[in-house]
Amino acid sequence: MSLITQIDQDIKQAMLSKQADRLRALRAIKSALLLAKTEKGASEELTQEAEIKVLQKLIKQRKESADIYKQQNREDLYEIEMAEMYVIEPYLPQQMSRFEIEGYVQELIERLGVTSVKDMGRVMGVANKELAGRADGKTVSEIVKQLLG
Repeated sequence: MSLITQIDQDIKQAMLSKQADRLRALRAIKSALLLAKTEKGASEELTQEAEIKVLQKLIKQRKESADIYKQQNREDLYEIEMAEMYVIEPYLPQQMSRFEIEGYVQELIERLGVTSVKDMGRVMGVANKELAGRADGKTVSEIVKQLLG
């Protein structure tokens, strides 16, 4: 079942159970997926990687907005962003823990034979490709810097 079909079913469920917060987040997902689909061309279906990128972008937007609202003491808006983020997260693949990412990055550094921070770009390129959707790029970058630095 495609992600858009799953989202459509979840939207119907949210409407029937009158879950306004969940419905708003699901509609945002559907809108972003449809927008991404039309950018590439109407006949082309979104790949799973493209769907994951769209969902990650939505999560990142919610986190950044929530941080801003928290700094401005706007708890009402902060709560809305966090609620939407929690609705979007289950549609992403299971996220790796920091410990798992550290183990993966350590193994990758050894596999590539990298010894200095100068080669961080090479490590990040492979890591981002292999961990797509399962780990936050910012966290991976921090760990790579820590292990190479």
